[in-house]
Amino acid sequence: MFMTTTHSTHPVLGGRPLTLEEVVAIAAGAGVNLSDDPAYRARIERGAAFVDRLLAEEGEIYGVTTGYGDSCSVGVPLDLARQLPVHLMRYHGCGLGEHFSPAQTRAVLAARLASLAQGYSGVRWLLLERIAALINHDLPPLMPSEGSVGASGDLTPLSYLAAVLMGEREVWRDGAAVPAATALAAAGIEPILLAPKEALAIMNGTAVMTGLACLAWIRADYLSRLAARITALASIATRGNPEHFDPALFAVKPHAGQNEVAAWIWSDLGQLHDGPPMRLQDRYSIRCAPHVIGVLRDALPWMRRDIENELNSANDNPIIDPDLMRVLHGGHFYGGHIAFVMDAMKNAVASIADLLDRQLALLVDTRYNHGLPQNLSGAEDARAAINHGFKAVQIGASAWTAEALKLTMPATSFSRSTECHNQDKVSMGTIAARDCLRVLELAEQVAAALVLAVTQGVILRARQGDLPDERLTAGIRYFRDQVSREFPFLAEDRPLEADLRAALARIRAREWELRWEAD
Repeated sequence: MFMTTTHSTHPVLGGRPLTLEEVVAIAAGAGVNLSDDPAYRARIERGAAFVDRLLAEEGEIYGVTTGYGDSCSVGVPLDLARQLPVHLMRYHGCGLGEHFSPAQTRAVLAARLASLAQGYSGVRWLLLERIAALINHDLPPLMPSEGSVGASGDLTPLSYLAAVLMGEREVWRDGAAVPAATALAAAGIEPILLAPKEALAIMNGTAVMTGLACLAWIRADYLSRLAARITALASIATRGNPEHFDPALFAVKPHAGQNEVAAWIWSDLGQLHDGPPMRLQDRYSIRCAPHVIGVLRDALPWMRRDIENELNSANDNPIIDPDLMRVLHGGHFYGGHIAFVMDAMKNAVASIADLLDRQLALLVDTRYNHGLPQNLSGAEDARAAINHGFKAVQIGASAWTAEALKLTMPATSFSRSTECHNQDKVSMGTIAARDCLRVLELAEQVAAALVLAVTQGVILRARQGDLPDERLTAGIRYFRDQVSREFPFLAEDRPLEADLRAALARIRAREWELRWEAD
C-alpha cells in the first residue's frame, strides 16, 4: 500500500482547520500529511463501515442505492451498486474549456481532501491516502475549467479527480499531459475501485471554487498592498498633496481598511513637501485612493472567514455521521458563500485596476502631471520629438482595465435550472471564481504597467532637481531601487512587453516586499 510522505513542514489534514495560506502553499508544491491520531483514523473508517453496513442491510442511501439528482427515485439493485460510482465518474467526463493549471488543480485537491477529512463523507482512509498521494507526487488531474454550475457541487471538473484515482483520463506530470494509468504506475500508486459512496463524495462538493478562491484571496491581498505603494509613488511623481492621507483626516471616517491604506501611503510619503502642494486638492485617483483600495481591504477579513469556513466544511451530500450513525440528506454542496465572495472580490479588484489606470493617465499627460515630460519619456533635447515613452502602455492599461470592468457582472445573478429541474437554483460559484481570477490577472497587468511608470516618474522628478534622495522614505527608496535595478530607465523607446511580463511575474510571485512602519 502506498504511504504518504511524512515531512514536518507539510500541512496536516484531519483534526485541525486548514488555512487558505496552506492551500496556496500546497498549490505551489508543498506536500500534505494526514493526521496520525489513531482515534481520527478510526473515526474515518467507522464512517465507511457504516455505509457498508447500510448496504448489507439494504438501507436506502442517496447516490449509493439510488440514482443521482432527479433520478433519486430510481432504485439501484445491490449487485449493481458498486458499479454506480464508475458510471457517475464517466458520464460527467464532459468538461470543456482550458484546463486548470497544475497549481490551480493542486489547490482543488487540497480543498477536496480538507472536506473529506472532516469525517462526514463515509469514505475510506485509503481514499484520503490516495488523494494525498496525488498531491505529494505532484500528479494533479487534467481538469477542464468549464462545466460546473456550482451546485450540486463541482460535479464535472471533480469527476476528473475520481477518474484519475481509478486510473482513467490524464494527469499533469512535469508540465505535460500523461495518461493517469502510466503516471500512477511510475509513482507506485495503485488505482482503486471507488466504494459506493466515494465517487459522489469526491464530486458532490465545492472544492473547485473553494481552491480557486484561496488563490484569489492571496493575490487580492497583495494587489491591494501594491496599489497603496503605487499610489504613494504616483503622488510623489506628480507632486501631490500629502495631507490627503493625514491620520487626523482619516480618524473621522473610521473604516479600518481605508485607514490602513491611508496610513501606508502617509508612511511612504513622510513629510515630503515643505512648501505648498501643486494643487490644494489632487484629483480623485490620488486623493481618494484609500477610499477605493480600502473597500477591498475591509472586505478581505470576511472573505477569508467565508472561504475558510467552506474549506473546512463537509460540503457533500448526503452527510454520513459516524458518531450518531445517521445519513443526513441536504444541500451542503451549494456554493453560495464562495460565489458571493468571488463576485464581490472581482468587483473590488476591478475598481482598483480602474483607479491605477486613472493614475497612469495623469502621469503621462503634461496637463496634469505637474512638469513631467509628455508620456514620461526620458529622451532629451532633439530626440524628445521622436520618443513616446509610456504612450502605448497607457493605451494597453486602458484596454486591460476595460476588460476587467466588463467582467464584474455578478455570475450569481445568472442561476440556471438544470438536470430536469432538480438543480433549479444554483450558485454559479465556479464561474464567479474563474471570472475573479481573470479580473485579478488583468488588474495585475495594470499594476505592472504602473510599477514601471511610477518608478520612471519618480526618477524623472529627481532629475529635475527638486526631489533629493534624502527626502524619500526608506520604503520608497527601497522599492524604487528594486524596480530600477531590474527595469532600465526608459531613455529611448524600446518594446516594453518583456519588461511588463517580468514585472507581472514579480507581482504574481509576490516577490516585491511591501512593508511599512505603520504595519
